[in-house]
Amino acid sequence: MIHIRAVSPTDITPALVASLSSRPGVLNLIVLGAVARNPDGDAVQFDVITAEANEVLHDMRMLGVARRGSIIIEDVGAELSDRANDAEAQAPRALRLSPVWEQAEARIRAGGRYPPSWFVLLAIAGLIASVGIFTNSEILIVGAMVVGPEYSAIISVALGINENDRKQIRAGAAALFFGFLLAIVVTLVFSVVVRASGLESEAFRLGVRPVSNLINTPNVFSVVVATLAGIVGVVSVVEARTGALIGVFISVTTIPAAADIGVSSAFQNWSEAGGSLVQLLLNVAILMAVGVVGLVAQQRVWRRVGRRTHQAEPGAEHS
Repeated sequence: MIHIRAVSPTDITPALVASLSSRPGVLNLIVLGAVARNPDGDAVQFDVITAEANEVLHDMRMLGVARRGSIIIEDVGAELSDRANDAEAQAPRALRLSPVWEQAEARIRAGGRYPPSWFVLLAIAGLIASVGIFTNSEILIVGAMVVGPEYSAIISVALGINENDRKQIRAGAAALFFGFLLAIVVTLVFSVVVRASGLESEAFRLGVRPVSNLINTPNVFSVVVATLAGIVGVVSVVEARTGALIGVFISVTTIPAAADIGVSSAFQNWSEAGGSLVQLLLNVAILMAVGVVGLVAQQRVWRRVGRRTHQAEPGAEHS
């Protein structure tokens, strides 16, 4: 269930209230006439079960509430109401499982902001990965993957492509380019210091680099893992499954590849640096492509489920 606070222009409010009142999944409807300022209008508040949230928000947009007024969406932590429980129980199960698309897109847009801390985290993740490469520590590589925030930019670009939002696409692409560039430069400088000081491990010096070799050798399995991780990522973001999203971070070789570019360049291992660059570009491209397709596919699937569910309801007219 979600709670919605809206400012409705006075000429729209009657139609809005009529629409909301006709839906059994809308509860606790409160209307306060002409009390809102900036924008001016009527204050309308209500709760709506998840099964009807997408249709309610769509109707509000069609009435012009979002364009001329405002709509605020909040999660409801707990609802102590038998009427709410009955409304949830009577709603079709398929619709109860549907994500609220306005919230999903808001989560993606929120992740598409890139303060200095975003770039700092990417650089630190690169440094952690470089230490993992020097020490052949898979644990540190996994840790670097978790720290890296790059997926938020990747899925933001995917949403921008779907919505033809050039500003969002440019912002995400620029963040990825300069963020990875920063991570590569920082790890390159760090690796030059390590090499000059002779701090690399004996195994690394002798060319025994299983972790590095895994990173800089893209193959068909890289494509498979990146594709599967991209699918998990889209589902996780849309349905707010944080645990599964962390799994995406530790599945794809983006930050480790950027770090290995810096490390290999410092030691003049140009073929390894080239392989890592290919790995990085491959993973980012696949994650982005799967994000674009996955967002569209999920919306279409859930909309089709919604239409079929409503058509199957008693009394529904079949087209």
